[in-house]
Amino acid sequence: MITQQIDSGNWPPHYRVPSESELVSQLGFSRMTINRALREMTADGLLVRMQGVGTFVAEPKSQSALFEVHNIADEIASRGHRHTCKVITLEEEAAGSERALALDMREGQKVFHSLIVHFENDIPVQIEDRFVNALVAPDYLKQDFTLQTPYAYLNQVAPLTEGEHVVEAILAEPSECKLLQIEKGEPCLLIRRRTWSGRQPVTAARLIHPGSRHRLEGRFHK
Repeated sequence: MITQQIDSGNWPPHYRVPSESELVSQLGFSRMTINRALREMTADGLLVRMQGVGTFVAEPKSQSALFEVHNIADEIASRGHRHTCKVITLEEEAAGSERALALDMREGQKVFHSLIVHFENDIPVQIEDRFVNALVAPDYLKQDFTLQTPYAYLNQVAPLTEGEHVVEAILAEPSECKLLQIEKGEPCLLIRRRTWSGRQPVTAARLIHPGSRHRLEGRFHK
């Protein structure tokens, strides 16, 4: 019934699906059956379940280029959708061993840390957890990243010449689920990204996408 309503266009993207109790009353199935059906349709990317809000018809999955580094705001705009973001953290830190290794610096050197949630048509689609080499972008903390993404700013002050992607499937942590408005333990795509400008490492970032709302695409030639 739900897929028919979606395929027919009667329930467009962002349409609020009736609650489990309402579906039990309408269809006569058990609550356990309804819950399983909604979970399976969410896993298939047809529905989006937002904690404490409800279940909604999903937009067709957003996608990113696997072998390229793009500005998420531009990707969202290219789909005719609206990009917004929320800055959770923007601060200076001393580089621990992991950050120092990723950014080719000494432990204790100054790094900048930003944690930002990106939204597509008001639905959270990415957590951007980024560490920046303070020597390369000394004014990073002064920027308003609700107006310009970190990618766009950094590409101005230290133009990207090289990037590295490592992709993993993970289960989201409770804090990440809260930021992405997904159920606890939902599978996510994690992209670990490092970028360079010339020989100088610029950033090391963790980009977390809900698996039900995102896919990666790549094309190569032999």
